[in-house]
Amino acid sequence: MDGIQHFGAFVAASVMLNLIPGPDTLFILGQSVSRGRRAGLLSALGIGAGALSHTFLATAGLSAVLATSALAFEVVKIVGALYLVWLGIQSLRAGRSRLAEPGLAPVLSGVALFRQAWLTNLLNPKVALFFLAFLPQFVAPGAGGLPFLLLGLTFVATGTLWCLVIALAASKFGAWLRGSGGVGAWLDRACGALFIGLGAQLLLSRSSAA
Repeated sequence: MDGIQHFGAFVAASVMLNLIPGPDTLFILGQSVSRGRRAGLLSALGIGAGALSHTFLATAGLSAVLATSALAFEVVKIVGALYLVWLGIQSLRAGRSRLAEPGLAPVLSGVALFRQAWLTNLLNPKVALFFLAFLPQFVAPGAGGLPFLLLGLTFVATGTLWCLVIALAASKFGAWLRGSGGVGAWLDRACGALFIGLGAQLLLSRSSAA
């Protein structure tokens, strides 16, 4: 493939990297178990859309700003961390509502579920830095932006497929746990604690920008 080096090795590496659990995986697991298959699948697609956005940003050279500006990196990191904490607080409040009214399960629109996942991925500056560090290793010198874009799309495709598998499996596991309002409330609380933990982890992580 013109401009791309060792494509087979790239695909193999992409699959292996996507199998490693990370914040996106934990986000999808939390949504799938606490809210069901629909929420899990939409979250997986939202995460994929976030990665796709990072691909286009990296191809356009905009992600390089995060790699060279410590201020830009910190701003995006703080916004992303605060967004995760906000999602966690919302889940904790939903759990409290379920305990007060066991028959009432909070429902989010498909757009809201997709947007939450998309923003969770998009506002993680480490994802942008990953694309900048990983993809160029398989692009021939002077090849331009098209090979970079194709590699990014390949990585996003393999990652999204894996995320969909995770969502389906986790939603089946969580289906029988959501039988009673009490269990559903604790699932919401666990999901909220998970999101807050991910936000704190992102906030406390050290900047990789120069």
